[in-house]
Amino acid sequence: MTADRGADGVLDTGARLRSGFCSIVGRPNVGKSTLLNALIGVPLVITTPVPQTTRHAVRGVLHDDGVQVVFVDTPGLHKARTLLGDRLNEVARDALSDVDVLAFVVDGASGVGRGDEFVADLLAPHADRTIAVVNKIDRLGTAAQLPALDAVSRLGDWAEIVPVSAQSGDGVEIVRRLIVERMPEGPPYFPPDQITDQTIEHRIAERIREQAIIRMREDVPHSVAVLVDELLPGTSDDVTVVHATIFVERDSQKGIVIGRRGALLRDIGTDARPEIERLLGTRVYLELRVKLLKDWQGDPRALNRLGY
Repeated sequence: MTADRGADGVLDTGARLRSGFCSIVGRPNVGKSTLLNALIGVPLVITTPVPQTTRHAVRGVLHDDGVQVVFVDTPGLHKARTLLGDRLNEVARDALSDVDVLAFVVDGASGVGRGDEFVADLLAPHADRTIAVVNKIDRLGTAAQLPALDAVSRLGDWAEIVPVSAQSGDGVEIVRRLIVERMPEGPPYFPPDQITDQTIEHRIAERIREQAIIRMREDVPHSVAVLVDELLPGTSDDVTVVHATIFVERDSQKGIVIGRRGALLRDIGTDARPEIERLLGTRVYLELRVKLLKDWQGDPRALNRLGY
């Protein structure tokens, strides 16, 4: 998915405002999704400590007085080892074009590495419209902050460099203001009550995957994918029945996800349910099953089926 404006279907309302697109890019696990959530003020995108949690270009919409910014959260750019990895990198690269601003997120606490240098090289032609966001600055002492900012400045001739803690919110308002200032005059791309382009089924699946990732160990999180099979009305108006499937790549992983006597699968459902109820505005009966989809990360047909 790219930031192609025509794909959004510009709203023909006659209203003019400052509007445009901002892609959030960086290597895995630097806090891109946390930053998106902070910028729009809504927990739209799932966040976990596991790298490569984000697998789609998710658009989150900031509606402000006379301003609409469409943020594009992208998968972390990385050295791909699977077909899925190749596709995620392609999604992230596509999001570099046809946007008004780029937010280049670097983990200030862990320091600049080869992954950041790789992303910086991709962004070099767009440096004049790139805001470098040095995230997780709250984890650094005062004396270490200036060297972290200097290291990021050496990566490119960025339009701005801003120290931020997306987790606590420190510096987020400055980033938001700098992005808004760079929005051109234009039409609204989304209705005022819409904050994302993601379907409700996708958002539900992501909440389930988030809880599964949190509980998995070793390489299992990267082998998990989730599809919502159906949403059905319950026995009363205030209940929705959700049937969803958690896919794994190897038969041994089924037992890990299910857990002893189904305990882990129940925990995943229990903790995902409140977020799904918030999304749907009803009580939820959630039925989960675990299914093998052998080596799906390297299977083009399986990836297409899972929406990657």
